Amino acid sequence: MAADWQPALRDFLASQSGRQLGAFLGQRLSSGATIYPAQPLRALALTALRDVKVLILGQDPYHGPGQAQGLAFSVAPGMRPPPSLRNILKEVARDPALADRPALARQTEIVSLQRWAHQGVLLLNTCLSVEAGAPGSHAKQGWEQLTDQIVHLLAVRPQPVVFMLWGAQAQAKKSLIDLSPTAANHLLLMANHPSPLSALRGPLPFIGCGHFGKANHFLQQNRQETIDWQ
Repeated sequence: MAADWQPALRDFLASQSGRQLGAFLGQRLSSGATIYPAQPLRALALTALRDVKVLILGQDPYHGPGQAQGLAFSVAPGMRPPPSLRNILKEVARDPALADRPALARQTEIVSLQRWAHQGVLLLNTCLSVEAGAPGSHAKQGWEQLTDQIVHLLAVRPQPVVFMLWGAQAQAKKSLIDLSPTAANHLLLMANHPSPLSALRGPLPFIGCGHFGKANHFLQQNRQETIDWQ
């Protein structure tokens, strides 16, 4: 992982929550469980703390074989986009605030979001591992304390950050941003999770949220380079 994330990780691993998580993962692996992704901290390797301009926060990794990459919502090149990712790409293609929005047919050919990570988009879930075929299976085992710390580190920096909180689990971290002494510097955007089960439901439908265009407008206002979402 990037060097500037390492102190936070060391503190977490030394904590009771970190030790509890390590023991839990070891026990599940010893029991023969298949755990995804292979690199749960990959987002912290591709996007350094100092480079984060946008945080996209989801729920937990994909639980199907070959899907989870350690980047929230992203899958490996050549994979068929899962429904949540397809809705994300659909929203990018729909967003009228993006000057050169791509056609959906072309957008769905590019299913790895690594290109976003290299531009300063931290693609994080609230929980960073999951067992095969069992969504939510590693919730409340300690990952949430680490992702709390990551959100806190971003929220207390003076550098403006766009926080996109998608779904109830992500939105539970809203107070970490609101209570930050630099909260006024940031842009907080919330919507339902992009899963087909919730993407069109109220009160905050994901489809039509316009988060990508809003993020670029905010970055431009703050004299930062915008994100190429294509």
